[in-house]
Amino acid sequence: MDRSIGKKIGAIGASSDAFTLIELTVVIVILAVLAGLVGPRLFQNVSKAKVNAARTQIELLGVALDQYRLDNDGYPTTEQGLNALVREPEVPPLPPHWGGPYLRKLEVPLDPWERPYHYISPGEVNLDSYDLYTLGHDGEEGGEDEDQDIASWE
Repeated sequence: MDRSIGKKIGAIGASSDAFTLIELTVVIVILAVLAGLVGPRLFQNVSKAKVNAARTQIELLGVALDQYRLDNDGYPTTEQGLNALVREPEVPPLPPHWGGPYLRKLEVPLDPWERPYHYISPGEVNLDSYDLYTLGHDGEEGGEDEDQDIASWE
């Protein structure tokens, strides 16, 4: 009985568990091909997710702005900006019934590309309310896909 165990152990020890250079090269080539196929799609999905996140943030900021308007009979001015949603404005016209903060977090979020949202009130497009937008990934007006502008009036 002891001899059979010894033979098995000896057989295991005699075999080589190492990979050859060819096997490693094949695995690296396969991983590179997969990365080449999957990588662009993954980055495209990240870009779409950022555009969708910007749309959602603009909608949520719009809800907070509407609540501010209900409390104070108007939207914050351009000078007061979106900060009026988290801190009572000190720039006239002072809100008569500021009931904030109107955002859960005590700071105005940046867009998904880490830039502040653009806020104008009264708006140039929405003359009776406000314009709220981001310039997208490229930070410039216009563009398509992830570079497109995302606005409250769309």
